[in-house]
Amino acid sequence: MNKATKQISKLFAAMVLAGVAGHSFAADTIKIGIAGPKTGPVTQYGDMQFMGAKQAIADINAKGGVDGKMLEAKEYDDACDPKQAVAVANKVVNDGVKFVVGHLCSSSTQPATDIYEDEGVIMITPAATSPEITARGYKLIFRTIGLDSAQGPAAGNYIADFVKPKVVAVLHDKQQYGEGIATAVKQTLEKKGVKVAVFEGLNAGDKDFSSIIQKLKQANVDFVYYGGYHPELGLILRQSKEKGLNAKFMGPEGVGNDSISQIAQDASEGLLVTLPKSFDADPANKAIVEEFAKNKQDPTGPFVFPAYSAVEVIAGGIAAAKSEDTAKVAAAIHAGTFKTPTGELSFDAKGDLKDFKFVVYEWHFGKPKTEVSPQ
Repeated sequence: MNKATKQISKLFAAMVLAGVAGHSFAADTIKIGIAGPKTGPVTQYGDMQFMGAKQAIADINAKGGVDGKMLEAKEYDDACDPKQAVAVANKVVNDGVKFVVGHLCSSSTQPATDIYEDEGVIMITPAATSPEITARGYKLIFRTIGLDSAQGPAAGNYIADFVKPKVVAVLHDKQQYGEGIATAVKQTLEKKGVKVAVFEGLNAGDKDFSSIIQKLKQANVDFVYYGGYHPELGLILRQSKEKGLNAKFMGPEGVGNDSISQIAQDASEGLLVTLPKSFDADPANKAIVEEFAKNKQDPTGPFVFPAYSAVEVIAGGIAAAKSEDTAKVAAAIHAGTFKTPTGELSFDAKGDLKDFKFVVYEWHFGKPKTEVSPQ
């Protein structure tokens, strides 16, 4: 072997060793996928989810990680589009990620969960509220937020017992989340003896709602519940005020962010919204809130702390199972109780929280929302 050959051999050996070292380093981290909208019309909600999950990962790593391993965030954009969510789920599998926080929109979460369950990936959604997601007997799918089957009755009961409108309309965006929760509200109202004069679907992405507003005016509607997201409701609120529809409006957590005020302006004043509890106001979460403040981030969004808790549940499940085998981790999550910033969380056989309450807030233009739920 000549001198040049020896040098090449040494270089090759060094490259091999570097590759082994790199592989060893990668094996010393636990990848946590975060899947949700980084683009599209509901990016604001995705920001909440990514922010909460990444802060939890940072805080857990600062305390030494999980069983001596650091958590590593892997971010994926599904744009809240079902087809893109399927592509993301397949990429998660190909990337070797075994734990996911996400997805966000119910219509994206459901098809993604089919892939995760088949491929042995644990997914915890902090935002998707459709009951159908966990109704299929899957073992690896969980959520750290409540269901529309609870949120709908919370809204319907509040409308019937406290608002007591004369003529009610229930609208929705024809999507899994929006239509599902609108239907739950309608059913609750009817059980309480409140007639729903108008129940109608709109097209997500529409900009002109003149025809439905005219229909509501002709029906003398004085209360409107909308199932869907803030881009459409913001326009409906603004156009309703412009066209003289004098009605109170209400929506689910999908409308509860500051963008609705930017769209509707002062027409957003007085909007009723069902949301998770304001976990940022809990004194026990002061240190976490301060970390968000250091990063100039807003911790008040409805999905920030549920996303943070989703990471903590994953970490707690791995620690309890003493394994990263997802079947063992899922069994530990089903069997365990986890202390998190959103409370002590335990899960039923379907992967849903055993106890979660939605709170009714009144929205204000230019100032913080106020809780109006009965105490």
